Amino acid sequence: MRKIYRVAQREFLETVKTRTFLLGLLLIPLFIVGIILLGNRLAPRKDAPRPPVRVRVTSPSEPLSDKIKGVLDGHNQSHPHASITYSVTTAGAATAREQGKEDLREGRLDAYVALEGDLEGGQGAVHFFTYKPRPSQVDALWAVERLLREAVINRRYETRGLDRKMLNEISSVSIQWVELGEGQGQERTQGEGQRVARMMVPFAFMYLIFLGIVGMGQHMISSIIEEKNSRIIEVLLSAVSPFELMAGKIAGLAGVGLAVMALWGVAAYAAAQWQGIKVDVGTDLLVYGLIYYVLGFVLFSAILAGVGSICNTIKETQSLMMPIMLVFIIPMLAWARLAQEPNGELARVLSYVPPATPMVMVLRLSSGTEVWMGEVILSLLVLVASVLATIWLGAKVFRTGILMYGKRPGAREILRWLREK
Repeated sequence: MRKIYRVAQREFLETVKTRTFLLGLLLIPLFIVGIILLGNRLAPRKDAPRPPVRVRVTSPSEPLSDKIKGVLDGHNQSHPHASITYSVTTAGAATAREQGKEDLREGRLDAYVALEGDLEGGQGAVHFFTYKPRPSQVDALWAVERLLREAVINRRYETRGLDRKMLNEISSVSIQWVELGEGQGQERTQGEGQRVARMMVPFAFMYLIFLGIVGMGQHMISSIIEEKNSRIIEVLLSAVSPFELMAGKIAGLAGVGLAVMALWGVAAYAAAQWQGIKVDVGTDLLVYGLIYYVLGFVLFSAILAGVGSICNTIKETQSLMMPIMLVFIIPMLAWARLAQEPNGELARVLSYVPPATPMVMVLRLSSGTEVWMGEVILSLLVLVASVLATIWLGAKVFRTGILMYGKRPGAREILRWLREK
């Protein structure tokens, strides 16, 4: 046990004292702070100046043409920095359409719009033509589309004798979300940002587990291959057994992962508090997160230790790790569905697929929905059994493969190692 501790201590110190690790450790908190401080500057500006957009509109009737001119003039008055240069005609549809297309191709227009049919009566269609629009114009063209839709709707209200302003007032309802505190009078209005943050809490916990397991697991691979190629591994094995070496590496990197997760988690929580977003993180959730992380990391690292011991380069490990990484990525891809239905069939099935168990169970437990304790216990039992089996198999492969150089052993040879006592 003492030798395992010595190896773990060495692995921990060798990992955390490198400049690249320290830079990566501090990069995420600094990135979070940067997003908060520069969030408004990074967001698209609503008042950003741009060249006028040139639009020609063909309308089937004069009253509808007047409505279109009205909304476009209103837009130009309220957005002088993003004006729309337009012309509205009621010329023949076929002739005007061909001329509009030609002007688009020649670069005299940015958009040509043909309104056809009985749009006022709820029929017809709006044909919106463009030719190689620039990315910087997409937002402006969306604004033109929105304004034309508004003009048609206004005309439909008018033909039916309806007052749109009055109807908007009737349909407009102000809703405030209020969160109650522990005692009387402890109430606070909950903004949209607060609700979005609550929705993202399960993903944040799952992502932390993912980073801790997969991120630190990559250090396991690189450490083993580096020491194997430099023959340092032979010196280490003269003082400790292969199992003690593998166990020490796993324990040391697990400690590094815990430190990284703690720092990033605290940084994210502090950033949320700084922005006035209240995130409730109970002690029980932290305990569950710790347990699932440790078990998941040991499972993943035992697999990586076995894979790293039979490979000589990082490139060789990629093909072997692809199936395992796919299982880890599934919860990341399906997190929205899992958070929406934490007790659904997909969530329950993935809870008993060992590589995905830590992330899925942490997401389910942090979703705010009660998870039956029997499922928690059963998932832990499945995970523990998988960890023990993986350590046993990984140690057998590690014991022989760590001292092999040259060509990577095949599947039959690895199976022979597993059958050996």
